[in-house]
Amino acid sequence: MPITERRLITARLHRPGTGGLVPILVVLAMLLVLLTVRQPDFLAPSSLMSFLGRSAPIIVLAAGQYFVIVAGEFDLSVGSLVTAQVVVAARLIDSEPARTWPVVVLLLASGAAVGLVNGLVTTRLRVSSFITTLGMYLILVGAVYLWSDGAPKGGLSEQFRRFGRRAFEDLLLVGRLPYAVLVLLVVAVLAVLLTRSDFGRTLVAVGGNPRTAELSGVRVHHVKTMAFVLSGLAAAVAAILIGGYSGVSFQAGAGLEFGAITAVVLGGVALGGGRGSVAGAMLGALTLETLFTLMNFYGVPGALRTAVQGAIILLAVAVPARRALRR
Repeated sequence: MPITERRLITARLHRPGTGGLVPILVVLAMLLVLLTVRQPDFLAPSSLMSFLGRSAPIIVLAAGQYFVIVAGEFDLSVGSLVTAQVVVAARLIDSEPARTWPVVVLLLASGAAVGLVNGLVTTRLRVSSFITTLGMYLILVGAVYLWSDGAPKGGLSEQFRRFGRRAFEDLLLVGRLPYAVLVLLVVAVLAVLLTRSDFGRTLVAVGGNPRTAELSGVRVHHVKTMAFVLSGLAAAVAAILIGGYSGVSFQAGAGLEFGAITAVVLGGVALGGGRGSVAGAMLGALTLETLFTLMNFYGVPGALRTAVQGAIILLAVAVPARRALRR
């Protein structure tokens, strides 16, 4: 089949839209109003920039998770991948500034490699992505504990930590611009451009109806594998930001996989694939972080975070199922 014809068929299969951005924007606006009532200076430029910098890792993870979920799969390994990379980076850098950039490149390459393994096992061996990435989660947790003898060793250089901690100071209008926000902007632009490319449209088509996409000439295995690679790369970027902000810990990525999935479905991306936008996923992550910040300001116990995430995921599955039964 000619490439141009195949592209036309793929475009007809599904055209990615806004993914329901209006509802998530309304929710985000309401939460910001409530936050401003409780903390009047929250929307001050410097305060808002700091908040965006702290939220950057989960937003980046949500962007990566979007590619996997919209293709009809899951990636439960990203949280353990973040932890493993932070611990590995500290041991390899060992507070030596000269090792910073080689280790950063290694983290990005290893993140892509983990995603590649997840994708190949899922698509070539036909193992459920839920089982595949859960297995990878356990492998990474066990491997990092074994490699570090149960305790983080070494240290991150100041050059590495600046990505998550440092900022451009005394800027016009915003005052303070964290490096993490700049990284987030770059990731967001690349993610949006990718979703508007032939690959992005094909990915949504595969999630919507993989059989039809395959019959139209789409290499479904290749497309889904690339989605996992993108998720692994996003986890590597998040690990760099988290390591810079909070330092080395075996809890660095704890629970982030569920936070990313919650953010994606909150942003209007359909579990099961075929519908949603990466902008919606990233806004979902920002909304989730805003909600948690609001809960902190009002003294709501932090333990309820997990319950809130679980409720959002259940609603994301239950509401479409209820609508389907009524048809």
